[in-house]
Amino acid sequence: MPSWRRWHAQFIDHVILITGALLMVLPVYSLFAATTHKAGSPMMPRLDPGSHALENYGSFLTSSAGFSGDITAIAMLWNSFVLGAGFAGLKVILSLLAAYALIYFRVKFATAIFAVLLLTLMLPLESRFLPTYAVVAELGLVNRRAGLILPLVASGLGTLFFRQFLLTIPETLLESSRLDGAGPWKFFRDILVPLSLPTAGALFLVSFVTGWNQYLWPVIVTSQESTYTVVRGMQFFGRTSLSGMMLAIVAILPPALLVILFQRQVVKGLFDGSH
Repeated sequence: MPSWRRWHAQFIDHVILITGALLMVLPVYSLFAATTHKAGSPMMPRLDPGSHALENYGSFLTSSAGFSGDITAIAMLWNSFVLGAGFAGLKVILSLLAAYALIYFRVKFATAIFAVLLLTLMLPLESRFLPTYAVVAELGLVNRRAGLILPLVASGLGTLFFRQFLLTIPETLLESSRLDGAGPWKFFRDILVPLSLPTAGALFLVSFVTGWNQYLWPVIVTSQESTYTVVRGMQFFGRTSLSGMMLAIVAILPPALLVILFQRQVVKGLFDGSH
């Protein structure tokens, strides 16, 4: 292909990519620009930024919210972070251990167990909420962080990712570790865990975003305003109010920044089986 044709094709590709990126970013930017104007200004999406961003966000993050005043935006951010990080961390650990047991131990009916795990992917999360809430209430975990995190941890998807990765590890590694006198735990800790870090990181990030954006389960299992997450806290503010728009921007930033900063690791961990 001549150089000018290659340049023309690359130019068109970049125009399409930039146009798509602008279409996705522009609504968020217009929302942010509206929150940088003086309080009392008409709250509508706009493209001209104002000069009151620090003033507006500074007072908003520390001011009390809710009907009882027991929660602030910073506290809601912390609750969302605990939910997202706890959900993602425990999900990664449990999924890796489950995949390790299914692959390297002679578990009876291992194939049937894995098939049942895959069947759970076909059940909507919402279909399990009522029986799960009954168990959480019986254990006294309502309005507790453990009640928010633990029922969401078990997942067949994470086990599937780790199982497919562990199947690519050569059997010679297991044989060599046995010759060196390594037991199952040492083999898992010193060999499998380091090799699984790319997959674990990708799954952690995806799970963190999922946990951060949870709405229905926090609504069901929490009733005290001090336990509210950012997504649930949006009910305190109108959709067209200054506080409501600022909370929407604040809710987007943490997961968006994580995805932007670690997008290469996510792609490598999820799709590069050889690592």
